[in-house]
Amino acid sequence: MFFTMPMKIKNQVTTWLVVVLLLVSCSNNKHEIAPEKVKVALRAVGHHLLLAQNDSTSLVLPIEQISTSKYQLSFEKEITIVPDSLTSIISYYFNKASLPAQYIVEVIPCSDEEIAYSYQVQETKDMDIIPCKGRNLPGACYLITVEFLVSNTSPNQWIWVLFIFLGGILTSMIFYSFKKKNYPAKSIEDHEIMNIGHFSFYPKQHKLVKQSDEISLSKKECELLLILVTNANNIITREELTKKIWEDNGVIVGRSLDTYISKLRKKLKDDTNIKIVNVHGIGYKLELKSV
Repeated sequence: MFFTMPMKIKNQVTTWLVVVLLLVSCSNNKHEIAPEKVKVALRAVGHHLLLAQNDSTSLVLPIEQISTSKYQLSFEKEITIVPDSLTSIISYYFNKASLPAQYIVEVIPCSDEEIAYSYQVQETKDMDIIPCKGRNLPGACYLITVEFLVSNTSPNQWIWVLFIFLGGILTSMIFYSFKKKNYPAKSIEDHEIMNIGHFSFYPKQHKLVKQSDEISLSKKECELLLILVTNANNIITREELTKKIWEDNGVIVGRSLDTYISKLRKKLKDDTNIKIVNVHGIGYKLELKSV
């Protein structure tokens, strides 16, 4: 589909794609987790948990980063885990630090490393999974791990990206169609003389001139060459060529296009700067080198 678009639409689609990618990139930056912010927030959580148990002297041990999205909080001494307090304290400091709103918390005894308590928080509250809020864990050595569940782009975000991109393509095609209707392509009568490599092309007189040599062109050859020249170095689809030269005049053709292309190639063969290329399955392109 992209290869069959006119060059102007291709450029506009490419521009829209760049804009969309920039938007996604900027949005992704918002979801990046800064380790320093996480460590500060978790240290504040640990401090608050100790104060809630009237402990203002024992240490919150250094926060460990286990992976890019997983962190571990530990304490110098034993601590009692109160699920109600734990969930609210973590939520408070994470919100304050503007950390991602999706994460899993696990409380693990130092002795056996089995999960003693865990819960999951989602962006929407009704999706949170927070069990056993009223059941406290007895005083012991515990590790508290937090793993952030952050994807670079949420499903809703991709939907908006798709809408923006498709909207851009649709807008470009509507604009191109409107412009094409209001500013029709120039006809043969609008052109006096055109230079094609070493040839001079006279559309009105249906001829090519190279030095003293004059080559006659049929009306169809002339129309076909005019379209190729005015779109030099760009691909023109078979459908577009057929429609402009034959179907717009109420004539349906089969292999006529290939026949006329072959005739034009023979008449232009003396100039190596000009080449009519067959783009397989799409159409033709007039490759024109600077003379």
